[in-house]
Amino acid sequence: MTATLQSISQQIQDDQLDEAKAALNASQETEENRAELQFLKGYLMEASGDRIAAMDCYFEVMEIDSHHQNAAFRLANISDQYGDDNAAFNYYQECIGTEKVTVQVLLNMAIMFEDRWRLGEAEKCLRAVLEADPNNWRARHFLKSVESSYTMVYDERRAMEREKQSATLEQPISDFELSVRSRNCLRQMGVHTLNDLLKTTEAELLTYKNFGETSLCEIKNLLDNQHLQLGQTMEGGMPMPIPSPSLVPSPAPTMNSSENMSRSVSDMELSVRSRKCLQWMGIATMGELAEKTEHELISIQNFGQTSLNEIKTQLERFGLSFRVS
Repeated sequence: MTATLQSISQQIQDDQLDEAKAALNASQETEENRAELQFLKGYLMEASGDRIAAMDCYFEVMEIDSHHQNAAFRLANISDQYGDDNAAFNYYQECIGTEKVTVQVLLNMAIMFEDRWRLGEAEKCLRAVLEADPNNWRARHFLKSVESSYTMVYDERRAMEREKQSATLEQPISDFELSVRSRNCLRQMGVHTLNDLLKTTEAELLTYKNFGETSLCEIKNLLDNQHLQLGQTMEGGMPMPIPSPSLVPSPAPTMNSSENMSRSVSDMELSVRSRKCLQWMGIATMGELAEKTEHELISIQNFGQTSLNEIKTQLERFGLSFRVS
């Protein structure tokens, strides 16, 4: 019976759907082959274009055998096609929980982990692929993308830290617990925010009327708790600018199209969705991308006009453009 089921599966893969249907109808269901027969019925329906009916069959398979990797993979794949990323992610995780995990499952999981910025888990999946197949170019390419994302995360964290620091420095002095004498002195000196205080030196504070050592110690303790100090933003008597949280735009690349043809698409500043679509198409270089037409890209599942415009703009930055059909 096992050989028969394997031949039915091969018939479906070879698009011999009528033959596969006849063979399935002639197959005798037993307790041992029940899950596999149900899976093949779903596989046949999916190949025939009825994905909803196929999913119902795969659900039944999972009820019979909750660790059926092929059913979990097909459910993940269909969910991904419908744009249900969460369901696809959960089904792919079911596949990872089985003893034998396919390369395709690991590659798909790596992409989804990367989309969720779970970069360590994405890298783990890709390295597992390369351990089994060192020459797998897709895994090598995805790994480069993940490694570049580490840098992106680091830069984003730095921007968030700068933004947080900026918000802290704009905090009003009235928010802190200071004595009435110290608050009044600072207000009369025109010191209203923490940033104003950092532009002031000890000497300036002590020269102010009614401001003594007790108030100075109080303020220094306040700043110590914030890991700050008086005069921190002063240099040569002039206030130092607070770093802006906004990101510095990348310099325009050298507009030499012949050299850029061999550059990796990972050098382009693309969103996760656009990068994922290019990965699915197996496009590794800008030259390969430039060989595509706009129509070829827009016909890809989940690839919309926004992604097309984004990629088109990036190509133009490198002196390239899509092939005209």
